[in-house]
Amino acid sequence: MSSPAIDRDVVIADTVHWMEKAVIGLNLCPFAKAVHVKKQIRYVVSEAETPEELLEKLMEELQHLADADPERIDTTLLIHPNVLTDFFDYNEFLDVADAALEELGLDGFLQVASFHPDYQFADTDKNDISNYTNRSPYPTLHLLREDSIDRAVEAFPEASDIFDKNIENLEKLGHDGWDKLMEKP
Repeated sequence: MSSPAIDRDVVIADTVHWMEKAVIGLNLCPFAKAVHVKKQIRYVVSEAETPEELLEKLMEELQHLADADPERIDTTLLIHPNVLTDFFDYNEFLDVADAALEELGLDGFLQVASFHPDYQFADTDKNDISNYTNRSPYPTLHLLREDSIDRAVEAFPEASDIFDKNIENLEKLGHDGWDKLMEKP
């Protein structure tokens, strides 16, 4: 049974909305605004329907990012609405993503961060507001350059405090506030 057709424009628009309202708007990632404003984020919507197809696309995108000029493409969001929609399957795939980095010889040069509509940190309740720091509209693999992370951390000396501040902000916002924030105009 094949998945419904993907409207790439809608998927990207939903992801950009989430980036602008949550990631940048709530300052969940203080490093995101600069690459967003400079249009250095590559948004890729995968039509993969199996983990194997996604792995193939992931390896292609990892290599593309590694080969790209960082001034043009600093980071990539690989959005995959039709595969790994179950968070626990997605979470297991992250080991596969790390193995792909090693296989391509890009471990230590690039890394993969994770976002999912049902993201859940270990030892948290499914509905715990802290999980929303990593909740995106669609399952998404975020491909990052290690150099960019290092520069961002140097520019933001309290980088280790980001997670705690995010939890504090989300607790103040609450679920109703999050829902209002994510409403589309």
